[in-house]
Amino acid sequence: MSTAFQTADGMNYAPKGKPAPVVGPGEFVFAAVALDHGHIYGMTNGLLEAGATLKYVYDPDPAKVAAFQKQFPGVRAAASEAEVLSDPEVRLVAGAAVTSERCALGLRVMDAGKDYFTDKAPFTTLEQLAAARKKVAETGRKYMVYYSERLHVESAVYAGQLIEQGAIGKVIQVLGLGPHRLNAPSRPDWFFKKENYGGILCDIGSHQIEQFLFYAGETDATVVRSQIGNYAHPEYPELDDFGDAVLVGAGGATQYFRVDWFTPDGLGTWGDGRTVILGTEGYIELRKYIDVGTDNGPNQVILVNGDREQKINVTGKVGYPFFGQLILDCIHRTENAMTQAHAFKAAELCLQAQAQAVVISK
Repeated sequence: MSTAFQTADGMNYAPKGKPAPVVGPGEFVFAAVALDHGHIYGMTNGLLEAGATLKYVYDPDPAKVAAFQKQFPGVRAAASEAEVLSDPEVRLVAGAAVTSERCALGLRVMDAGKDYFTDKAPFTTLEQLAAARKKVAETGRKYMVYYSERLHVESAVYAGQLIEQGAIGKVIQVLGLGPHRLNAPSRPDWFFKKENYGGILCDIGSHQIEQFLFYAGETDATVVRSQIGNYAHPEYPELDDFGDAVLVGAGGATQYFRVDWFTPDGLGTWGDGRTVILGTEGYIELRKYIDVGTDNGPNQVILVNGDREQKINVTGKVGYPFFGQLILDCIHRTENAMTQAHAFKAAELCLQAQAQAVVISK
C-alpha cells in the first residue's frame, strides 16, 4: 500500500511494520469478513506481520473482495460468511463492518467458537455492548477492538513504554487532539447516517477515550461534559463534524479531547493527531502522523522530565507488539494485548459521551 494511499485520509490508514512473527505458518489461521471500512487492511497487515495465516476473505460485494485479494494475494474468497464460521481451522475473524453491524457479526463469530477482532468503534448502542458482554461471558471468546491510534502508531506504543518505566511519574492528565480529513466523496453513504456510524464521539472519540484509560491506568471514568456540532456540513445533517469531552477517571486522572473533520487540504497527512500526557514528574507529547513545518516525519515523541528534554523519532524502532500479543492471547487464553474489560470500558464511555452530548451547532 503506497504512502500516498495511507495518508490521504484516515479511513485508508494501514501502516506496515517489520515482520515479528510469534507463530509459524499455519499455526494461527484467521479470516477477514466485512470490508466496509478500510481499516481492515491495517488489521490484516498487523496480524500477518505477527505470523498469522490469512485463509479466507468474505464480503457480499465482489469488488471489495477483489481489491482485498489484490492487496493480499493467495487469500481464498469464501462463498459465504457461513463457510468461514464453519471452518474449524479459523481461530479468529477480523471484521470492519458498518459500525452498527459490528456487534451482530461479533455475536455470530463467538457463537461459532471463534475469537473476534473488530474495527473501532465496536458498538453504536449500549444495548449492543450489553449483548457482547453477555456473549463473552457465555462463550469465553474474545471481542477485541482495533483502537488503531494507539495500537498501530509507534509513538503511541513508545509512550506507553515510557510511562510503564516511570519516565513521567504518575499520569494525572491526558490531552488528546484527533483531527481527521473528511474527504467526503470517498466516504460511503452509511458514514453520514448517525444510526450507522454512531456519532463522532462514539466513532473517532473511541480512540481518545481508550488512550486515556490506558495511559492513566484507569479502569473506569465519568464523562463530565461532552459536546457535538455540525459547523460546516449542512449537506450532511446527521454528521457531527466536531466533538469534544471532559472525563475524570475513578483514580483521579482527567482528560480533555477534541475530535473533528476539519483537516485542511494543505496538510500532508490525514490529521495532525497529537497527545500530551502530563505526569507528576514530567510530560510526553506525541506528534503522531506529522511534525508540521519540518522534515522530521511522523512518530515524534517529546519527553521532558527531571533528567532531560528530548525529541525522539521512533519510526521503525518500536513496532506494533499488540498483534503478536493478541495471537498469543487467543492461543493461551491470556489478556496481555488488551483486557476484555478495557476494550469494553472504552466503548461504554464513548457511547455515554455521545448519548449525553450537548449540541452546540447545527
